[in-house]
Amino acid sequence: MPDSAAAPEACLSTLYRDHRSWLESWLSRRLGDRWEAADLAQDTFVRVLAAQQTHSLPSLREPRAYLLTVGKRLLINHYQRRSLERAYLDALANLPEQVAPSPEQRWLLLETLYALDELLDGLPRPVRQAFLWSQLEGIDYATIGARLNVSERTVKRYMAKAYEHCLLVEL
Repeated sequence: MPDSAAAPEACLSTLYRDHRSWLESWLSRRLGDRWEAADLAQDTFVRVLAAQQTHSLPSLREPRAYLLTVGKRLLINHYQRRSLERAYLDALANLPEQVAPSPEQRWLLLETLYALDELLDGLPRPVRQAFLWSQLEGIDYATIGARLNVSERTVKRYMAKAYEHCLLVEL
């Protein structure tokens, strides 16, 4: 194996060995659950590995700051997913038993919600809200505009931005 290929692997190995337990402890204090913290720490290093493979990361002068940035982003995603799951389960609890989805359907719906949430990540809140109201609830642009206190033309711009975002994410 050439030295140039071994160097990034050795760097990641050293980064993992030197900072994994510190990152897990930091995440554990925020989550209150060491098992979830271990999962998120592992996900952090998977992200670092993926970034390294696509961008050829230089040596890090402040590895903990870098890991903290990646870990914080994953922690925010974790909380967003948890909030989304809670809202979904609350909505299911309000359904009559005869129309409630099966456990398999619930899982598929939840996975779809996660994928949709990830797809729309990064959009401004009103753009995201307009898109969801339009696509999931079938609300017309005039009503969305009234709810968001913006013009119908602004809602059209929001929708165009959301569609463009979805297309770019798919590329």
